[in-house]
Amino acid sequence: MEKIIHVHLIFEKKDHYFGSIAAIYTVLTPEQVGVKYNTLRNAKWKEASVYQTKRAIIKQGEIIRSKQE
Repeated sequence: MEKIIHVHLIFEKKDHYFGSIAAIYTVLTPEQVGVKYNTLRNAKWKEASVYQTKRAIIKQGEIIRSKQE
């Protein structure tokens, strides 16, 4: 399974979906997200799948795909 990062910008009421944490910062700034790249990268994702700041809710999940036959 592949991971997906969902970023919900609280004040803008917008949702973005990314394939990696680094990809977030190609579209959004640390100010928009409310956290810098290194802090988010070092978050304990195995213990929790949600990271919340004052500006965004960041969730990590998995994409489930059907098997091609």
